[in-house]
Amino acid sequence: MLPKRQRERAEEFHRLHANDKPLMLVNAWDAVSARLFEQAGSPAIATTSAGLAWSMGYPDGEQMDKRELIQSCERICRVVTVPVSVDIERGFGRTPTDVSETVRALIELGVVGVNIEDGVASGSTQLVPPVILAEKISAIRAVAEEVGIRFFINARTDTYFVPADDPAARFDETMNRARIYIEAGADGIFVPGLESIEEIERMAREVARPLNIYAGYAGLPSVAALERVGVRRVSLGCGPLQAVLALARHIANEVLKEGTYTSMTASMISAGEVNKLFLKG
Repeated sequence: MLPKRQRERAEEFHRLHANDKPLMLVNAWDAVSARLFEQAGSPAIATTSAGLAWSMGYPDGEQMDKRELIQSCERICRVVTVPVSVDIERGFGRTPTDVSETVRALIELGVVGVNIEDGVASGSTQLVPPVILAEKISAIRAVAEEVGIRFFINARTDTYFVPADDPAARFDETMNRARIYIEAGADGIFVPGLESIEEIERMAREVARPLNIYAGYAGLPSVAALERVGVRRVSLGCGPLQAVLALARHIANEVLKEGTYTSMTASMISAGEVNKLFLKG
């Protein structure tokens, strides 16, 4: 039997997708970023798959070992009290059984949701058939029901990341995949690369689950605009870490080339403030 608190967090995570305002996720890549975002007021923590990989010295794309993924998520779950959702890319497993084992391990840590994607077939520019992700979603749902948790499955489709000559056909393919994933047990639909406010509004209206938009780069509509058209979840993905890395590179260039420290000292968080993030009581 799972702890009562974990089951309560799972229910809370679902409620956060049904509020008047979209759920804003400033995606974390390690324990200190997760704790910092929680302290800033984030009602939930979601990981960035790219950020987790980069923080451990791997490129994005399931290049790190599943064991390292689990260890990173264990540290995040240890330091935060809000619901935690993990981006598991394609599930860190080739088969639905493999994916269910990944999710079972995450649930044992206290995780209450995952983001899982279809993606592009190896060596091509075509998306994998939707049945592949649908089977994985069904396997995850079965594990969640077995252990008794209202686990949130956010199904990502990369239809807007592959070449498309016909925008109307791309929209229809996205909706088709969304319906398949919802039928398999998805609680939310994530469409990174979707930028047109008109298409976003139409998709939010027609998809039968909360729509998640990726806003990790310049040019995306504001949160207020996304709220007006019905978006229920907005993810910054690896954007925050990319911004942090840009600052870190600037600090290194300044001190190594100019011998000054201004870009570092201008807006530092004190060591005391960082320590307080992890003090109990």
